[in-house]
Amino acid sequence: MGSPKVEVRRSSRRRRTVSAYREGDTVVVLIPATMSKKAEQEWVATMVQRLERRERKRKPPDEALLARALDLSDRYLGGLADPESVRWVDNQNARWGSCTPGDKTIRISSRLKGMPLWVLDYVVLHEITHLLEPSHDEKFWAWVNAYPKAERAKGYLEGWSAAREEEPTDAD
Repeated sequence: MGSPKVEVRRSSRRRRTVSAYREGDTVVVLIPATMSKKAEQEWVATMVQRLERRERKRKPPDEALLARALDLSDRYLGGLADPESVRWVDNQNARWGSCTPGDKTIRISSRLKGMPLWVLDYVVLHEITHLLEPSHDEKFWAWVNAYPKAERAKGYLEGWSAAREEEPTDAD
């Protein structure tokens, strides 16, 4: 994948602390204005590594998504939903996820990366439930609403959409 683009911002108000965050595709590292170039290089490497480690924990790869879906199926659907694949996609801007029951494939919008894991779990559970109930009927919602944070996750997604002036959408 290569090294990310890094922007170092020096601050005269910052005395000892160093922090980093992602701004689009750029890693921004905030350091004290008095820091030496050598210390800057060391801190940039450290902070990029820490940020990437933190992001890996919050953005599971496709294999982890499948494992997560199987675990959710076991916990909330009695193990009845058995997806063939669950993967991140970048082309879903109007939906949080989608399911094709015929080939048992689930696609999860990459917009969910970095959101709380309980929100991701809700969307994954929503989609794998379509393997049991293709429509949004009462039986479908009975399965999905067994997830303890279902209403909270729906509210989170609606709030996220509203904050970006998007039309609120369901999981699919």
